[in-house]
Amino acid sequence: MTEAHAPVHWKLVVDCADPLRLADFWVGALGYAVEDHSALIDRLLGLGTIDDAQWTAVGERKAWRHAAAVRHPEDPVDASTGTGLGRRVLFLAVPEPKEGKNRLHLDLHVGPERRDAEVERLEGLGARVLREVNEYGSHHVTMADPEGNEFCVQ
Repeated sequence: MTEAHAPVHWKLVVDCADPLRLADFWVGALGYAVEDHSALIDRLLGLGTIDDAQWTAVGERKAWRHAAAVRHPEDPVDASTGTGLGRRVLFLAVPEPKEGKNRLHLDLHVGPERRDAEVERLEGLGARVLREVNEYGSHHVTMADPEGNEFCVQ
């Protein structure tokens, strides 16, 4: 018998071309909040660890050029960094484009009575329908976010 293992904290990381754009899409899709990293960026600027090339202004907040994250609005946040301490998705800029099908994706569970309206709402945010699936007792719509990352609406 093995000893119990403590639960592991995790975040989902999505490679992408434009982290700020994808974070905005997923904030709308999930009803999450964009993480505000202004305090961390200000601290690192003050220490001389980073320069102005690493960040940009988005409205009233500072944001990384290479990364953006969204978090569940009810989960705690580290005030010194703006990093969510619970359910979160991190978008990281990478130089290569997406190729092929995702090996991991999100399923958004809204229920059959809301599925069509949710698909329409997500299209309004920039997603597109790839296919409707009705098999093995499941009826869902496979969609792609603005950079082509697949997700399902059930």
